[in-house]
Amino acid sequence: MKVSISKSKNTTIFYISKSIWRDGKSTTKTVEKLGTLEEVQVRAGDMDPYEWAKQYAAELTRKEKEGKKEIILKYSTSKLISKDVQRSVNIGYLFLQDIYYNLGLDKICTSISRKYKFTYDLNSILSCLIYSRILFPASKRRTLEDARHFLEPPAFDLQHMYRGLEYLCRESDLIQAQLYKSSLDVIKRKKGVLYYDCTNYYFEIEMEDDFRKYGYSKEHKPNPIVQMGLFMDADGIPLSFSVFAGNENEQISMTPLEKKIISDFGLKKFVVCTDAGLSSTANRKFNDVPNRRYITVQSVKKLKGFLQEFCLGSTGWHLKGSDKEYCIDDLDEEKDFDKVFYKERWINEDGLEQRLIVTFSLKYRDYQRKIRDRQIAKAAKVAESSSRQHFRPNDYKRFIQDKYCTDDGEIAANKVRGLDTARIAREEKYDGFYAVCTNLEDDASVIVAVNRRRWEIEECFRIIKQEFKARPAYLSREDRITAHFLTCFIALIVYRILEKKLKDRYTCDEILNTLRSMDMLIADDEGYIPEYTRTDLTDELHEVSGFRTDYQIVPTKEMKKICTATKKKKI
Repeated sequence: MKVSISKSKNTTIFYISKSIWRDGKSTTKTVEKLGTLEEVQVRAGDMDPYEWAKQYAAELTRKEKEGKKEIILKYSTSKLISKDVQRSVNIGYLFLQDIYYNLGLDKICTSISRKYKFTYDLNSILSCLIYSRILFPASKRRTLEDARHFLEPPAFDLQHMYRGLEYLCRESDLIQAQLYKSSLDVIKRKKGVLYYDCTNYYFEIEMEDDFRKYGYSKEHKPNPIVQMGLFMDADGIPLSFSVFAGNENEQISMTPLEKKIISDFGLKKFVVCTDAGLSSTANRKFNDVPNRRYITVQSVKKLKGFLQEFCLGSTGWHLKGSDKEYCIDDLDEEKDFDKVFYKERWINEDGLEQRLIVTFSLKYRDYQRKIRDRQIAKAAKVAESSSRQHFRPNDYKRFIQDKYCTDDGEIAANKVRGLDTARIAREEKYDGFYAVCTNLEDDASVIVAVNRRRWEIEECFRIIKQEFKARPAYLSREDRITAHFLTCFIALIVYRILEKKLKDRYTCDEILNTLRSMDMLIADDEGYIPEYTRTDLTDELHEVSGFRTDYQIVPTKEMKKICTATKKKKI
């Protein structure tokens, strides 16, 4: 900073000014008006006013370099703001950018760009898609518009984004493999147990095509769908994914993706955990080899009669940490409510020898009854409906029955509709029971505990669908659709790592809403003023990321340093 003097016929005025860059040009800005010569003499005392002003400027320069300078901003109640000038920016993406670059995604993009020799910035495109998918999920066109609200707005056109999607699809396998390897340096991953599940996503179109097909929609939509298979590690962090046509059997999707993990990821020894819908005999046999094992949900209803009798029998039950055998008919409704009892046996089905472990819980029994009671109540309300529509296995309509005779056996003139009490009774006998099959020889309680973490892969799908709004997708080409879900997959990895850094102390809503609200007011030529509320969560975000944006004002120079720091790999 330097001293500037303005002289007129009647007085001399002292200013503190500094050189700044504005719109790519160097200009001078007044920092502080010190006053007239007489006023400065009063402040200087015995010192020469010019020398005092120079020392004062030097002190301000020192404080600015140390980040301790006080900044005075002036606003006028009579001056209009400039047209078409952005007055605030979002900096929540910086906490995601810090993880993005630590994962080496910029280097992956550079490698792809060199391979295909295109000139647009693929890293800028991918990072924009990732940050926007987490913070402001929308269509590709809207994403580009919303990203201009970031502190560092994108510098590419919409057509470049669509072209970039094509190359991201081509290199999807490479990206997934490289991303897994680089993630090992960012966070410790529990890769001994892998969870696999499938879901599907609908499209707002009326006719199917070669990729978007009519199939069983898990959201009960009548639209064409595509399906996604996802592997996740034991910490809930995605590992790999695939996208396939909506009318394909999801059971056959697991083995090809698992083979890719074995060959590309270097994983050889692990346990695969799946739900009942993916527990085909072929999938079990594929993992019935040295170094690979499986745990899969087993429907008690679909077991053979003698195995059902074993599962539902009241005796022979065990409790972790106890050598005693229990009879579930004698359980105390209060003392034993939260306990999980189990029993097991080896079975040989379809040439596959495996352990059948069944559990019983009073708490789970009551949960199932509560769900069914709601369905029965709903079924009772619509039992008088004139037509019985098609229903799915867990639909409440399964409890509605059409009768063509009265209770005393007489032929009814008209069809009588009511509740299917026999079906309700049949389902009640399975309340509280839950079974898995496995070829592991570990303690049964350990296997049950591993299987219980399957809820995390369901949460992954929920985040992609609800928070990241991955559907409905508005793309039509298969390569762009695949790339769209690749960006959702990467976004989920970035978010999950941030969640782990915060030690799982905050909900998804809390984290995302906080990041979305982290706006900064632009103070012309001076810096950025936080508009967000400082909380325990914002403090932890700054702590785990190694920078702070929550000072009363962050100088422009300091903010540039922060942006640069988030783009450097720290490991």
